[in-house]
Amino acid sequence: MVRLTLELIAKNSNLKPRKEETIAQCLKKLTHINFSDKNIDAIEDLSFCKNLSVLYLYDNRISEITNLNYATNLTHLYLQNNCISYIENLRSLKKLEKLYLGGNYIAVIEGLEGLEELRELHVESQKLPLGEKLLFDPRTLRSLAKSLSILNISNNNIDDIRDLEILENLNHLTAVDNQIIHIKDLEFLLNKLVKLCKMDLNGNPVCIKPKYRDRIILVSKSLEFLDGKEIKNVERQFLVNWKASKEARKISKKRNSKNECEINSYIRNFETMHHIVPVYYPQVGKPKLVFFSDSQRFLLNGNTSPESCQEDNTKIIEDMGNLSLKESETLLTKNDVHESHLLYNPKVKEKLENK
Repeated sequence: MVRLTLELIAKNSNLKPRKEETIAQCLKKLTHINFSDKNIDAIEDLSFCKNLSVLYLYDNRISEITNLNYATNLTHLYLQNNCISYIENLRSLKKLEKLYLGGNYIAVIEGLEGLEELRELHVESQKLPLGEKLLFDPRTLRSLAKSLSILNISNNNIDDIRDLEILENLNHLTAVDNQIIHIKDLEFLLNKLVKLCKMDLNGNPVCIKPKYRDRIILVSKSLEFLDGKEIKNVERQFLVNWKASKEARKISKKRNSKNECEINSYIRNFETMHHIVPVYYPQVGKPKLVFFSDSQRFLLNGNTSPESCQEDNTKIIEDMGNLSLKESETLLTKNDVHESHLLYNPKVKEKLENK
């Protein structure tokens, strides 16, 4: 077991105290400490390191984050590739700006409330049990909403990142090799993250969806790089014009369909009101249209006797005179009359009998 102690720090930092200066006084001057890959499994009291701002402890065997309460000037903390299961004991680090926790055993991003200066959070490649995914504590997300600008959550079996919508100042999101499937979830998120400039989702199932890149570019005006590839102005403008053209065609088609429906409705109503019937004339050989009133329609449907509609039938024959019936009546035969109601008219009946 190797513990990070003040003695170990003093021994490996090549401290050279001045005359009448103690080791403790020298430790207070330290701003950077690098003990990466030293088989360290625990952190001892570092209270003498008052001015410590950068601490490198990656590639060790640390299982708990402890004894950093007095390092209140710490701005950068590197703890990736250790054996840490919980994010804890960091709330006193009010000046912390960058936190590296990738390659540990963390299942929930939590315990970061109060770290209002935290700009970068790296929690990629957690060693999670099979089938589990990295989760986010809503309290921590709310606490980081205004400060966090860079987030790396790659390779954590994550299938939904909509909870990140609260990170209003996020401008760089790395989430490669996860299980994100739905483009609509990304569109929802991008509508909220209006300052996002870079997003990398390589290795997610969503990346092979049709029109994936086009749809992402169209929904985000701020995005400059997608999956490591720059989004050029020419590409974005082409897609914007294409979308506008597509929408215009859709609106035009909808308007034409509406007009067609209105026309068809008008024709149906017109036919219902006037009961349009084709009439054939032997001399002309082409159909004409005759408009019948409601009372005459009853006659056609057999709902009224011929005697009660004698006057109406007479009027029909008179109106049909405008359609050249008089000119062709000498050639009219019974077989030429396709409208049976005309047989009840005395004049037409007489002509047919004489033939």
